[in-house]
Amino acid sequence: MTRFIVAAAQYPIEALADWAVYQAKLTRWVEQAAEGGAALAVFPEYGAMELASLDPATMGDLAGSLASVSALLPRVDALHADLAARLGLHILAASAPCALPDGRYVNRARLFAPNGKVGVQDKLIMTRFEREEWGVSGGGPLRLFDTALGRIGINICYDSEFPLLARAQVEAGMELLLVPSCTEALHGYWRVRLGASARALEGQLCAIHSPTVGMAEWSPAVDSNRGAAAIYGPPDRGFPADGVVAIGQLDAAQWLFAEVDLARVADLRADGGVLNARHWAEQPGGSAPLPPVELVDLR
Repeated sequence: MTRFIVAAAQYPIEALADWAVYQAKLTRWVEQAAEGGAALAVFPEYGAMELASLDPATMGDLAGSLASVSALLPRVDALHADLAARLGLHILAASAPCALPDGRYVNRARLFAPNGKVGVQDKLIMTRFEREEWGVSGGGPLRLFDTALGRIGINICYDSEFPLLARAQVEAGMELLLVPSCTEALHGYWRVRLGASARALEGQLCAIHSPTVGMAEWSPAVDSNRGAAAIYGPPDRGFPADGVVAIGQLDAAQWLFAEVDLARVADLRADGGVLNARHWAEQPGGSAPLPPVELVDLR
């Protein structure tokens, strides 16, 4: 499959009364994506932090929120796996803190295929808040997922602002880049937006940006959320002149739908007006070693 619809969430962080409310909310969102024809639904970075509200005793504490959300991940992932299989679409779940055996926490995104397979991508480069205040560590390795939709890479929020990560994935065959984000101010939103669109330009690919939105004053981690979902492509033949295939309404809770055609990506890489992906090595230092990429089969 080279042509399909993607749905990028502008996902609202909300206080949840109980697990049933979360289950109903997530189910409703994924069902809406499926009803819109999406073969891939993309949720944002740290969207899972709303689950901290299920434990009122710790939801206002940074360390407590890490522990309570991480403990729920097996249950969260089982729900996502069921929805992906039942509705027949790929789902990038909202990233969440995940406790490692050594006691560290990483920021982990999980990609669910309808066939039951799951791929995991940890955020590699941490923001100042994550490393200095929250105690979330960089993880890895950098991966690329071979799916029925094509080869999909994930750059979680801040990672999208560092071009060598996406470039390594491009060298490994990436056709579609997913950029889940969580930004508290428009400065952060624009950093990720510019990063995602730049990666689409350099790699001659489509980048899907999904942010959290809304206010959650009860949470010290995700209290303010600004952004707009978007699908970016290379500004070349067959794509809009500014590379913006589709963009949502700033800060609104919504799905953004758009069609992507990976055959057009391949066509531009072979014979575009420019050949950014092919000419990377011609810049000074462009032939330097790139980060290793692990290929994961989700077919």
